Amino acid sequence: MNKWRNVVSFILVLLTSAVLTACGGASEASKGQSEAAETGVNEQELTIGQINWAENIAVTNMWKAILEDEGYNVELNLLNMGATVKALESGDLDASLEIWLPVQDAVYFENFQDTVNFSETAWYDNAKVGLVVPTYLDEVNSVEDLNEHKELFNGEIVGFDPGAGTMEVTEQLLEDYKLELDLVPSSEPAMLSEIDKAVENKEPIVAPLWSPHWVFSEYDLKFLDDPKNTYGGAEKIYHATRHGFEEDYPEVSEWLKNWKMDDQQIGELINYVENANDPLEGAKKWIEENQELVAEWVK
Repeated sequence: MNKWRNVVSFILVLLTSAVLTACGGASEASKGQSEAAETGVNEQELTIGQINWAENIAVTNMWKAILEDEGYNVELNLLNMGATVKALESGDLDASLEIWLPVQDAVYFENFQDTVNFSETAWYDNAKVGLVVPTYLDEVNSVEDLNEHKELFNGEIVGFDPGAGTMEVTEQLLEDYKLELDLVPSSEPAMLSEIDKAVENKEPIVAPLWSPHWVFSEYDLKFLDDPKNTYGGAEKIYHATRHGFEEDYPEVSEWLKNWKMDDQQIGELINYVENANDPLEGAKKWIEENQELVAEWVK
């Protein structure tokens, strides 16, 4: 009998210990949740696609700084445009901050509109895209002038990332105007380097470019007239998110919809980021000087 009494007593001790441990754990968890609520710490992670374009590097670093200040952990994944939209479709990316419509990224909107959430609210509404040449080329002012002066450009249009919406539209431009020039893909930094060398030596060059871009404050360039309107008129820039993003991150989703920038604001941001040793530090400096604007978005 004593043997069974001892066994029962031992079991009761184990049960009591387990209950006390569970209560202690619950107490610690509750304490941790309370502390997190008091400090406003947010452990959620976000992955944003980044494209190696000046304005995209600027806005992705800006939002990384803003969101991390709000307690989110933000990772920037460097991808090209095609891979970005596919990653949104698969859910590997949470957001992309740069979709140009109605023309430049129309092919992505048409092919992915059922599997990716394209925002209906633009954050920038005065964008422009087209072929540019240095202003000292007085004889070239329209796309229609290019065939006549194709030897001047060695029969080449210096392009950037293959697969970018603007590169696709430029291919269409070659067909629309029956241009006898080849579009040579590279990267944005490589294209800008070619523009830099050409302007420095007062040599001819033609390339597809867009505004907003810091390059227009650095060099005297002009957009060529596009009578057939292949590039379209004023473009607007939107953001896009994966399906389920709005439900998972309702707060961030609302902030992105509040986001608006004008020519001066985006130009200054790009300038700060381009001239900083670290793009994130440049973005943080711009945010410090534009607290009221940022507060209008994050409210």
